[in-house]
Amino acid sequence: MRTTVLFAVLTFLLAFGVAGLANVSPASARDYPWCVQGRGVGYPGDCMYQTRAQCLASASGRNVTCVINPRAAYGQQRRGYRYRY
Repeated sequence: MRTTVLFAVLTFLLAFGVAGLANVSPASARDYPWCVQGRGVGYPGDCMYQTRAQCLASASGRNVTCVINPRAAYGQQRRGYRYRY
């Protein structure tokens, strides 16, 4: 009896965990305009800052710099006049 209850609880927890992982959306992986770049964070760096002030606060005391996110800066081109031949 005790083993059956334990099995039921573990099955419930496993199902709950799988349902929670299935609900993850890729929208949370957003590229923000500012990145911390330097030794240990790679290229383009840790790009999770909306403002330069946030980036500078995070970079303070860490031998890293703040740069504009190249994916956000050059990834989306503005739509404008299209040259026709």
